[in-house]
Amino acid sequence: MKLTKFAHSCVRLDDGDRALVIDPGIFADTETALRGATAVLITHEHPDHVDEAAIRTAAVTDSGLTFWAPASVAAKFDDLADRFNVVEPQQDLRVAGFDVRTFGGQHAVIHPLVPVVPNIAYLVNGSLLHPGDSFTVPPAPVETLLLPLHAPWSKISEVIDFAVAVRAPRIHQIHDALLNDTGRSFVEANVSRLTALYGCTYEYLSTGQAREL
Repeated sequence: MKLTKFAHSCVRLDDGDRALVIDPGIFADTETALRGATAVLITHEHPDHVDEAAIRTAAVTDSGLTFWAPASVAAKFDDLADRFNVVEPQQDLRVAGFDVRTFGGQHAVIHPLVPVVPNIAYLVNGSLLHPGDSFTVPPAPVETLLLPLHAPWSKISEVIDFAVAVRAPRIHQIHDALLNDTGRSFVEANVSRLTALYGCTYEYLSTGQAREL
C-alpha cells in the first residue's frame, strides 16, 4: 500500500488498481488527489477537510466514485445521496477493497463558544490511522500515525502526548498548512526528539511525496 501526502490533511492510499483518498480539503490539490480514486473517506465537515466543489466535480467525472462520511457531511450533498455512505464510530467497513475501522465521533474542542462537530477517525487495513481533527487513541495497534501537527484546537504537548499514546512505530504529519517553515521545524524537532524516546520514528512528507507502507 502506497501513501501519498497531499497538502494539509489530504492523503491518498494506492493498492494495485484501488485508490482511497482521505480528507480532500480546500488547501490541497484535490483534483489531482481524487483523479482515478475508487472511494473517499471524510473525517468531518470543515472545509480544510472537505472541498465541496471538488467533490461534486469528481462525482460528475467518475460515476463510480463513492464517499464515506459522518451524517453532518453527507447532509451537505443531498444531490449525491446515492453516492454517500454515512459512517459512525465503532464500525468495521470494507471500502473499495480496503478494511476500515472507525473510531472517535467528536471533533476536538476549539473553544467553548465554538460548536463541536462530529469527527470520525479511520484505521485503514489495520495499520494506518487518520484521526481527522481529534486525538482519538484507538483500542488497536497502529503502524503508521498521521499526526495533526498544528491546529487551533491543540498545543504541542497534546500533539506529543497523542503520538506517545498511539505508540505507532512510524509517524508522518498532517494538518500542517497553517505553519510556516520556521514554526514547522520547531514543532517537528520536539515531536521527533520526544516520540523517539518511545520507539517512534517521525518523518516529514512534502506535498506529493510517497512512502510504501
